[in-house]
Amino acid sequence: MNNTYSIGKVPLQWSLEKLSFLTLIYCLLIAGHTSAVETYPARPIRLIVPFPPGGGADTLARTIGKKLGDSWGQSVVIDNRPGGATNIAAELAVNSLPDGYTLLESVLSHAVNVSLYSKLNYDLEKHLSPVIFLATIPNILVVHPSVPVKSTRELIEYGRTYPNVLNYASTGNGSPQHLGMELFKHFTQSQFTQITYKGATPAHTDLVSGQVQVMFANMLSSLPLIRANRLRALAISSSKRSPLVKEIPTVMESGVPNFETGSWFGISVPAKTPTSIVNKLNTEMNLILKEKTLLDKMNAEGAELMGGNVERYQQFIHQEIKKWSIVVHTANIRLD
Repeated sequence: MNNTYSIGKVPLQWSLEKLSFLTLIYCLLIAGHTSAVETYPARPIRLIVPFPPGGGADTLARTIGKKLGDSWGQSVVIDNRPGGATNIAAELAVNSLPDGYTLLESVLSHAVNVSLYSKLNYDLEKHLSPVIFLATIPNILVVHPSVPVKSTRELIEYGRTYPNVLNYASTGNGSPQHLGMELFKHFTQSQFTQITYKGATPAHTDLVSGQVQVMFANMLSSLPLIRANRLRALAISSSKRSPLVKEIPTVMESGVPNFETGSWFGISVPAKTPTSIVNKLNTEMNLILKEKTLLDKMNAEGAELMGGNVERYQQFIHQEIKKWSIVVHTANIRLD
């Protein structure tokens, strides 16, 4: 008598054998995945930087990458991918495998681009997962010494009384200098005219010569000019005074509530990167950010190291997207 039963036209014995085989394959895949997570990192890690070598973002990435590599015994390779208003770097990260071996240095522009472009090839909050908030670097609101104002309040009054008479320098639409001044205009209802430059150096050159009169300038670049009395500092764009220039008040102290801006930096990874890897990266980078040598180095460059858990950076990015959306739409700024 035949004791082999059938499911439809397929023998039950064959079905059970096939099911056992598939189960074995599934278990092997899960085991392989778990093993890969447990041994992470097992090879070099790529850290994509959305700017050319040599700038502040690149310096921070290389410093963090070096310390991460030393700690884990795996090199961290810096991959500079400038261009496209930081979108080239973001798209490269988004299209990489979510295995923890591709990191992105996420920056202010990534949050702003959500509103600046009518269509992006990625969704910042859906296609990238935050790892850690690294640092912030404020800008300093400066004017040429010929401008008849000595404080932020006086500048606001001048911009209201003589709208668009003063020109402000920026390094292009969507740059921190541009966005900082547009946020300032939005909060104060004062008016200034933007003059764009292809970089900070020509912008500072024309600012010092008086061709333009106002700028939210990079702290490190502007400090020597301020100390040489070639520029007049009115306020700093951070939420609290900088230890480097304790004498310069914040914009908020100067009568503009809730004003805070500047460059910021963090680490993100492709979405669906295993949570265990994200948490391992977050834990290790938090330890790095507490090292005294790094603190001293970055503080000397005007940066404030941040750190914290994944949720902190996630919430910060979400808030930045909302904040700059208001500014971009109010000022009617578009890049496409």
